[in-house]
Amino acid sequence: MSEWEPELEELNLRESLAEKMGGSEKVERQNQRGKFNIRERIELLLDEGSFHEIGKIAGKATYDENGELLDLQASNFIFGRGRINNRTVVIAGDDFTVRGGAADASIITKQVAAEQMANELHLPLIRLIDGTGGGGSVKTLDPTEHSKGSISANTYGRGARTYVPLNPGWEYVVSNLATVPTVSLCLGPVAGLGAARAVSSHYSVMVKDLSQLFVAGPPVVNALGIEEVDKESLGGSQIQTRNGSIDDEVDSEEEAFESARKFLSYLPSSAFEKAERSATEDRSSRTDTNLNDIIPRDRRKVYKMRNIIESVFDENSFFEMSSSFGRSAITGFARLDGWPVALLAGDPYHYGGGWTADAAQKVVRFVDLAETFHLPVVHLVDNPGFVIGTESEKQATIRHGARALAAIYQASVPWCSILIRKAFGVAGAAHSPGHRFQYRYAWPSGDWGSLPVEGGVAAAYSAELENSKNPEQLLEEITERLNKVRSPFRTAEAFLVEEIIEPAKTRPLLCEFANLAAPLRGGSSSGFGYRP
Repeated sequence: MSEWEPELEELNLRESLAEKMGGSEKVERQNQRGKFNIRERIELLLDEGSFHEIGKIAGKATYDENGELLDLQASNFIFGRGRINNRTVVIAGDDFTVRGGAADASIITKQVAAEQMANELHLPLIRLIDGTGGGGSVKTLDPTEHSKGSISANTYGRGARTYVPLNPGWEYVVSNLATVPTVSLCLGPVAGLGAARAVSSHYSVMVKDLSQLFVAGPPVVNALGIEEVDKESLGGSQIQTRNGSIDDEVDSEEEAFESARKFLSYLPSSAFEKAERSATEDRSSRTDTNLNDIIPRDRRKVYKMRNIIESVFDENSFFEMSSSFGRSAITGFARLDGWPVALLAGDPYHYGGGWTADAAQKVVRFVDLAETFHLPVVHLVDNPGFVIGTESEKQATIRHGARALAAIYQASVPWCSILIRKAFGVAGAAHSPGHRFQYRYAWPSGDWGSLPVEGGVAAAYSAELENSKNPEQLLEEITERLNKVRSPFRTAEAFLVEEIIEPAKTRPLLCEFANLAAPLRGGSSSGFGYRP
């Protein structure tokens, strides 16, 4: 028998008490709501048997008059290291079974330590958020609650008193955005600081009908007397994924875990490393003659950009993000000859591919993500310009559009543009960083300029049309005359576009770009910080 047997027995006891979380009744209630508990979530997300918990026995203990341990309520924040696809990550999650995940039942230094561990060891971070993660309820101000011991000393080591708000460890939250891939999965009602943690990430997911996100919950909002809301109408996934706060929504927690795993598979472990190449059986030399006919000759007709994406990138490699926000711009990851790349494309089904204020914001964040983790960008261009009109002006589209243009011109990663169809005006100029070498191809369907002929004739020839006896016929004649010089071959004659290619041969050229770009991927942190 070991001389330290009593201490080892106490350690085992404390660990077993911690594993009970909020107690069998509250754990059962969690499951009845259709939710996994935090320990089940960690087990489902990580490679089997890989989780190593840190600070497991930290929590609120009770003792008898002789100082012997009676019980231990573990902190409702659990973190540690584990593996996903055999790569080490930091995983951190709220335990909703203990005071609804609120920080007044937590030990805030654990949250700080999780962020710090990911930051200093250069490990991807996954947050499983299910609660407020903030200062807790107003019960923290009630002296009787403290005297009963029902409120533990929390973040700020305070008793019954107020405090000037602060976010401990937020410097690591911010630094992690420029250092390691950060994923937030919202797996229940998320408010306050928990909501801020959720959106301060590179990729975030909500589960339909299970998770909600808001600055403050329904009781606080309803107390204002202005409106009456419930959790779903205030902050359900249909709201938060369409306003750009959260990237994606899924149908189940298992899908959320799979999305996190897939997102991480395209990225390096930190901004100081390079993303790994994956094995692929999809030939880099593969061509697709269907692409030769995919663009309608009638410029007013639409086509499915995602069909082009599926054709030219490695089979089943496209991982789209933020599909419900800024829908005229498509963003996501894909692979070319096994190499991960950042994909930006126009979607003519929404505003003809024109950029709205939302689309511009989406582009800024995505280009910053590519720059942070050194992913080459492939841009499939079909952009008739910024969306115009009163609503567009009210949304400050030009302000957000200029930010998108700045993000693209700040980018230093390898960049390849395929001019699929339209590229007009200032937004069209955002198809690539124009001051750099133009690794660029155009399809014969390319159509570009300061503004489309169809929209510019009436403005440029207003006097002639006004004085004409047959303005419709004159408009048709002018348009036909101008159309003769809008051919992309005229542009290529002046070397104002580098190459016009047969669409069928796009994939081999993109795979060549990916292989040329592979050695150029940076291995140091970006020159500027990623912003949420």
